[in-house]
Amino acid sequence: VMFKWIKRGVSTLFGLIIIGLITAYIWFWGRPVGINNYINKQMMQFAMETPELLTQLGVIDNTPLDFHSGKLADYTKEFGDKQLERVKESRAGMDRFDLENMDEQDRLSYDITAWFFDDMIRQSEFEHSGYPISQLTGPTVNMPSFLTDIHAIKNEKSLKRYINRIEEFGRVLDEMHWHVEDHAKNGVIAPDFIIEGALKGMRSFIEDGADKNPLVTTLPAKLEKLELSEEKEKTYTREVRDVVRAYVIPGYEKMIALHEELLTQTNHDAGIWRIPDGDKIYANALKSNTTTDFTADEVHNIGLSEVARIEAEMDEILIGEELKEGTVAERIQQLMSDPDQQFANTDEGRQDMITYLEALDQKILENAGDYFITLPPQALEIVRVPEYSQDGAPGGYYNPPALDGSRPGRFYINQKNTADNPKWTLPTLMVHEGSPGHHFQIALQMNLKGVPLTRKFPLFTAYSEGWALYAERVAKEDMGIYDNDPLGDLGRLQAEMFRAVRLVVDTGMHSKRWSREKAIDYMLSKTGMTEAEVTREIERYVVWPGQATAYKTGQLAILKIRENAEAALGDKFDIREFHEALLTNGAMPLSTLEAFMNNWVEAQKAK
Repeated sequence: VMFKWIKRGVSTLFGLIIIGLITAYIWFWGRPVGINNYINKQMMQFAMETPELLTQLGVIDNTPLDFHSGKLADYTKEFGDKQLERVKESRAGMDRFDLENMDEQDRLSYDITAWFFDDMIRQSEFEHSGYPISQLTGPTVNMPSFLTDIHAIKNEKSLKRYINRIEEFGRVLDEMHWHVEDHAKNGVIAPDFIIEGALKGMRSFIEDGADKNPLVTTLPAKLEKLELSEEKEKTYTREVRDVVRAYVIPGYEKMIALHEELLTQTNHDAGIWRIPDGDKIYANALKSNTTTDFTADEVHNIGLSEVARIEAEMDEILIGEELKEGTVAERIQQLMSDPDQQFANTDEGRQDMITYLEALDQKILENAGDYFITLPPQALEIVRVPEYSQDGAPGGYYNPPALDGSRPGRFYINQKNTADNPKWTLPTLMVHEGSPGHHFQIALQMNLKGVPLTRKFPLFTAYSEGWALYAERVAKEDMGIYDNDPLGDLGRLQAEMFRAVRLVVDTGMHSKRWSREKAIDYMLSKTGMTEAEVTREIERYVVWPGQATAYKTGQLAILKIRENAEAALGDKFDIREFHEALLTNGAMPLSTLEAFMNNWVEAQKAK
């Protein structure tokens, strides 16, 4: 009798599980119920076919569900076409949802995702709209750092998957070689100075052979943690070296040969207008990056106005510091070369700089609770930009933490030449990349609950970079970080000037047909940055049209939203609540953000 009841119970349990699985399938996968489930289904389909993205998320790597971490994505045209069709189908499927009966958060998810899909479709209007390989973009730049910094080696299985991925890298290089050739056949070849920069990076990566390649030299420290026998360590190291020699180095050599040939077919023009449909491509790029309908002329004029305002404020501080002779940029250059404000350009000096940045971040965090309700739980690491990529890398950048907490947020600082970052400029750099800038915004966004995946990641540059630039203003006007530190405040203004100048030079090159040299001269004349820094930045804008305009556009939009909120709420305005509303709903297009925050203001009035 007991056996019969156990058998019946097992049958009942099994039946409930089957019913539950069928229900879950219908609810989430078969015909998703609710806009969040629908969006997540679409995004999961994309992620499932992008192994690098799954590893970046860090949720299922090295678990029984790991099916991907020995693979790399498909970079063929056929796969790209398939993905585009999926985007179009995903967007069309959103039209069946009833917008009238959605609550605020569901409607926000709908609006954000619809804009994101529409933008992807709009960007695909021109198949050959950029340069597949450059000094900053493409797998020749991104894949090495992905393999060395993101792929986690925790055991022998993940080590073998690392080796598989290096072999896959050879296949990716072949697929990208086809894309470069195809673009060239359709009139899209990068300017000569961009090709030269790409060649420099590719040659540097392979010039010391497989033995000293970063994919090999970064391995010993990881193997130590696995506690393998000495014989096994040698065997795995030899295997990695052999795979690099057999697949990666030949792929780079072939790519180098192709770009050497293209160098004979190109010219020196900088702007994207130089390629077929370039003017239309730039208009799309501005819309995508600013999430506004601003024209190139409007962006250019905003930039000129902001440059004039910031220059006047910088001049006032410089005069107060008894620096009165020469242009603002010339006086900034004097401060940049002040030995008392520089860290030694040695390994010891670089570590001193990182220690100084860590102390700055800790100081900011100690008082952050007075201005923010929710603080990010994830840690922040401050590390050097890898030496093999520092030539083309910006002065600093942020990489988000893993969703499962296995990897912290990381602020990478370019330490090729420590003189590029004098001590008086570092507080603002720390604020922008760390707290309360990118680390606050992105880490908090990744922790959002009850929202689809499109709201967990910083998909909109104008919002994300706008927040980081707005955070610099919060650091001064609210947190008082620069009180009794006029040089620190000058560093803040120089950073803001840098972003304002970007509006001018980006539109200058891509719309007004400025040369690379004219853009460099203008940036030098306004920022006081070194020529090497400015050259890297200008060449970055050449390969990434419109992206540089997002920062200041986003900051000005958020400042305007705050100004309107303060005017409407008066004494009821609470900066902690304002920042909570801005940060705990994720990145979004600026028009969507403005509407959402207007509703927040009305809700605050009603309290």
